[in-house]
Amino acid sequence: MKEIIINKHRIEPGENASIAINVGRLPSDTKINIEAHIFRSENPGPTVLILGGVHGDEINGIEIVRRSLEGNTFYNLLKGDIIAIPLLNVYGFINFSREVPDGKDVNRSFPGSTTGSLASRVARSLTKKILPYADIGMDFHTGGATRYNYPQIRYTRTDKESEALGKVFGAPFILQKPLITKSLRKTARIQKIPMLVFEGGEALRFDGYSIDVGLKGMHRVLQHLGMLEGEPAPKKPSVLIKKTLWLRAPYSGLFTWSRSSGAKIRKGERLGTINDLAGLKSIAVVSNRDGYIVGHNNTPVVNQGDALFHIGYEYEEGI
Repeated sequence: MKEIIINKHRIEPGENASIAINVGRLPSDTKINIEAHIFRSENPGPTVLILGGVHGDEINGIEIVRRSLEGNTFYNLLKGDIIAIPLLNVYGFINFSREVPDGKDVNRSFPGSTTGSLASRVARSLTKKILPYADIGMDFHTGGATRYNYPQIRYTRTDKESEALGKVFGAPFILQKPLITKSLRKTARIQKIPMLVFEGGEALRFDGYSIDVGLKGMHRVLQHLGMLEGEPAPKKPSVLIKKTLWLRAPYSGLFTWSRSSGAKIRKGERLGTINDLAGLKSIAVVSNRDGYIVGHNNTPVVNQGDALFHIGYEYEEGI
């Protein structure tokens, strides 16, 4: 079986451990640590990285990993290893922010540098100390500020192993998404680590449905890999979406949506309305595609050109 040594701490087969990985200090001199929870079976198998909180305000992803730890999901593994990190971006979490205090995005800073920006240093800690052990990754995210994402799995189109695991996960939507420069998913792809990215809910808000889908999907994948007891639970059919676009506001004003994430829509269908402050003008927001709404904007005040509906098209149903 492989050796796992993190911060000079060797975790033996059959052992569980929690290790603090220091990534810096606050100006108050308070240490900032990433907490990695390692669970090892006595039987050989894949090492799976379970990660949350790459963005500090994405609370649903953090909660999914936290609940899996609280529920002792990873104790008594049948085979393989789990490395669970509920919160990577501690700085952003403290400040209710997607980014770290210098304004940079950790998920645009991989593989990182020990002499780079704060975000780059956080990214480097994961790249150097955790990723070398991972055979598979599940990275749990949440939608952005005011933007709700219907529960979905994102994977790299050319990565057949990720595609297969994404179908096992069983989220309502499975999105083919291109690799983003300096993202964790791209770094994992370079290292030939299949990486599933889960998205669900809206930043700084718990969404029970998204958390439930994320937890059940994680269990299905681990059962599929033979790491947890039992057969993968039945799932509803997923929709595989090959392309997406944002439908943007044609006018500035007060926005009310009448169709929300998860809905199947038709070209020409009214999805919402933008009203002016004087009550003299009402502009319909109309779909320009057949497809599904995979995400929508919850903000009531919009400017012309703001993203309102994330529409998935060129899709396959019943996956």
